[in-house]
Amino acid sequence: MSERLTINYEKKPCYDIVFSASFEDLTDELATLEIERRRICVLTDTHVSGLYGGEIVRLLEGKCVKSVLYSFPSGEENKTLDTVRDIYRFLIDEKFDRRDLLIALGGGVVGDVTGYVAATYLRGIDFVQIPTTLLAQADSSIGGKTGVDFDGYKNMVGAFYMPKLVYMNISTLKTLDDRQFFSGFAEVMKHGLIKDGRFYEWLLENMYEICDRQVETLLEMVMRSCNIKKLVVEKDPTEKGERALLNFGHTIGHAIEKSRNFAMTHGECVALGCVAAAFISWKHEWLSMEEYYEIRDMFVPFNLPISLEDMDPDEILALTKSDKKMAGGTIKFILLKKVGKALIDLNVTDEDILGALREILYVEDAE
Repeated sequence: MSERLTINYEKKPCYDIVFSASFEDLTDELATLEIERRRICVLTDTHVSGLYGGEIVRLLEGKCVKSVLYSFPSGEENKTLDTVRDIYRFLIDEKFDRRDLLIALGGGVVGDVTGYVAATYLRGIDFVQIPTTLLAQADSSIGGKTGVDFDGYKNMVGAFYMPKLVYMNISTLKTLDDRQFFSGFAEVMKHGLIKDGRFYEWLLENMYEICDRQVETLLEMVMRSCNIKKLVVEKDPTEKGERALLNFGHTIGHAIEKSRNFAMTHGECVALGCVAAAFISWKHEWLSMEEYYEIRDMFVPFNLPISLEDMDPDEILALTKSDKKMAGGTIKFILLKKVGKALIDLNVTDEDILGALREILYVEDAE
C-alpha cells in the first residue's frame, strides 16, 4: 500500500510523491503518464544499475514503446557537463524526442544530472524521479532543482525543472552502506531544525529505530521530512525568499566539501555546517548554550562529524565567498532563531564565520 503527497506549483497540483515499500505500484503510477505511447530511458549510475536497473527495465517491458538503460560512473566527481554531453549523445543516437520520458534512478547525483538533461534536451523532456538514497528521498528529488558542478563549484550550472512524478521505494534504503545512509540523515535533521521542532524531537526519540533502518519508522521519517520541504518549496519554488532556509548548514558545508575535493560526503559536510551555523546562532543569543550543545551532540549517534582535523578556517571562509547563494556580494546565511525556526541573516561577519570554523576545528589535546 502506498502513500502520497501532492506538490503544488503556482497554487496548482504539479506532481505527486509516492511512498512505497516496493516497486510493485511503479508501473501503475507511470501509466498515468501514458507511457504506452512513449520511449523511456532509465538513467542511473554504475552502482545503482547493478542493484535496480534490471528490475526497473523488466517492469517496463510491454508497458511502453521501448525502454533503454544508460548508466554513467557513480560519484560526485561525475556530476559534470561532460556527463551531460554523453547523455545527450546517447539520447540523440536512440532518437529520443520531446514526447518521450527520462527516469532518474539513483541518488542525488543521478537525480540532479537527469533533471538538468531533461530541462535542456530539446528544450525540455518529461522526467520521473526514483530516488534510492536517503539524501535523494528526503531532499534532492523534491522541488525541481537540477544541475551539475562546474570546475569543482557545487551546482553552479542548473535549472528549475519539475518532475512528473517522484516514486520512493523506502526499502532501497536497506542497500545503502552506513556512510551514505547517515549522510542523507543530515538533511532530515536539517528539516527539523529549520521548520519543525517536534519532528526534531521525534528524530531523537526514534534514534535506535532509525539507525536499525526499521522500514515503518523510515517511511514515517521520510514522509515527514518531505512534507516540510513541500511546504517550503510550494511557497517559494524558485528560491527568491523563504526557500533559502533549506540552505541551513550548506554555505560552510559546501565550502568544506570543495576544500576536501569531495572526499567527504555531502551530509557529513552539511552536518559540520549545521554545527557551525548553530554556534553562530548561539553567539547571536538566539539559541541557549544548552540548545547549541544538544544540536551539536545529536549528530554524533547518527555517525556524522561535529569537528574536523587539518582545516584552514581562512581557506573555508574564502570558499564561502564563491558560494552561489551570495546576494549582491553578501553571504545569505541561514541561522536558527530557535529550534524549528530558521531565518535569513545578511549580517553574518567574517569574524562570526571564523569563530564558528575554529569551534569545529579539531585540535588534539597536548599531553
